[in-house]
Amino acid sequence: MTIAIRRAEGRTPPNMPSFDTVRVGEIIQERAGLQRIRLVDGSRAYVLTHLTGTVAVGDEVLVNTTAVQLGLGTGGWHVVHWNLSRREWEQPGPGHIMKLRYTSLQLDTGAAEEDHPETPDHLDRTPVVVCSLHSQIAGVIAAAKAEQPGARIGYVMTDGAALPMAFSDLVVSLRDAALLHGTVTAGHAFGGDLEAVNVPSALALARHVLRCDIVVVAMGPGVVGTGTRLGTTAMEAAPALDAVAWLGGQPIICVRISGVDSRKRHRGLSHHTLTVL
Repeated sequence: MTIAIRRAEGRTPPNMPSFDTVRVGEIIQERAGLQRIRLVDGSRAYVLTHLTGTVAVGDEVLVNTTAVQLGLGTGGWHVVHWNLSRREWEQPGPGHIMKLRYTSLQLDTGAAEEDHPETPDHLDRTPVVVCSLHSQIAGVIAAAKAEQPGARIGYVMTDGAALPMAFSDLVVSLRDAALLHGTVTAGHAFGGDLEAVNVPSALALARHVLRCDIVVVAMGPGVVGTGTRLGTTAMEAAPALDAVAWLGGQPIICVRISGVDSRKRHRGLSHHTLTVL
């Protein structure tokens, strides 16, 4: 069954989501917060288990197919919206702070600010590296560890791209390699060791609750870029750098630079970095 929204005659249709109903054929991978599955029609999907619970082989699931239909950079994966084989599901939250607010998938993540109300609002000159791509965090963290092997490095994930921390294979790899000490998800991003209401608060929590010596800030996987000067997730680096300075940290930008990118705007020092600066 395919669910679509009928277009009104004579009107330009808005961008609407598309859904399909398919049965689960195989569980490809499972970890905390995430399942990757293959559907019986051969397509692939991932399940954000914090939002919908887990699925099993044979379950009928409702999947959002929009990104695949648009050819977006999801690697050809649908997203499970709901497990139709389950009549109800409940996962109690730790507090009363909601993320994904006012959507059908809003969830009670709580917030570390509730548990740590006395967190200082300064960074004690802590170095904070702000990136414009999720992939940059690996190079930054590896380099920092090489220079300071004993440093406790934290990652603050913004809500500029993927919202679930569980979606990041890179974070899993960094933790498995003992390079990443802890994580904070800010804004509507969720699934970190600590949940924060916004980026400035996440920085303070990383410093004083996780006791990080170095903090890296970046969006999750799935940066948005439009080719315009301002229409990119990378612009969030500017207010993040301002927040670090305002809180008494050491703001450092990770530049985007390339000698091989086919797009002129990213050849050499990327226009993203120049705009942010």
